[in-house]
Amino acid sequence: MPYILLAVAFSVAVSVLLKLARRTNVDIVQAVATNYVVAAALAWWLLNATPQAAEAALQSDATRGPLLLLGVFLPAIFLVLASSVRSAGIVRTDVAQRLSLFLSLAAAFLFFGDTLVPLKAAGIALAVVALLCMLWRSERVQRAGWLAPLAVFAGFGAIDICFKLIAKAGASFGNALFASFLIAMVLCWIAVIVRAATRQAPLALRSLGFGVVLGAANFANILFYVRGHQALPNNPALVFASMNVGVVVLGALVGAIGFKERLTPVNWLGVALAIAAIMIMTNP
Repeated sequence: MPYILLAVAFSVAVSVLLKLARRTNVDIVQAVATNYVVAAALAWWLLNATPQAAEAALQSDATRGPLLLLGVFLPAIFLVLASSVRSAGIVRTDVAQRLSLFLSLAAAFLFFGDTLVPLKAAGIALAVVALLCMLWRSERVQRAGWLAPLAVFAGFGAIDICFKLIAKAGASFGNALFASFLIAMVLCWIAVIVRAATRQAPLALRSLGFGVVLGAANFANILFYVRGHQALPNNPALVFASMNVGVVVLGALVGAIGFKERLTPVNWLGVALAIAAIMIMTNP
């Protein structure tokens, strides 16, 4: 369980860093680009990924499409996350992110041949209600206040589905992750160079340094989650549920106490329902 606690802490730390990025004048595109340099290097070092295996995965018809999509979705979701924590807060963003397993679960039933049992159907229904409760705001807000968490929900669901397709094809998780990081890194640095060349956003050491910290936290979240599964190989449901519930609970505490995010009773009901939905959906 220590691995899961660390994974939860680093997952919420990523949200906190994205919340702080705007306050510290960080260019989020440069930070995300640097993040993928760090994440790719750590994947090569700690997950035994190799450029040769990554190239092989990209050449395979079964994994090329999902990997290319991941290369686009991964940096895009960082930008969406940054927008969501600014407009909707850490609590709503983390709940939306964790409830995205509803989409991957639904895809398993629709496209991967899983059987929809009544308990799982109840969990899916509860997840929808929880998401609606979390998006509820009593005051009038801009559309970004609810559109950004919905984009987080959809984006992480799409990423989960891509990883399911890669796993179904039998590709190594470490090599697939490394390949997707490399694609994301190249795309992000193209954007950084273009923006710098057109003087929209000159390179800033502050943004690059922030990206190093962001990349370390992002990769640590992934690494400790993987280590948690390795430590409890016979109980993946416990690891999955502990991770998701832990992020929801810690994110709620950090957002409400640390950043004074205003939540209505309906929102807190959404947090409780999200925890219940996760427990049901991850029940083996």
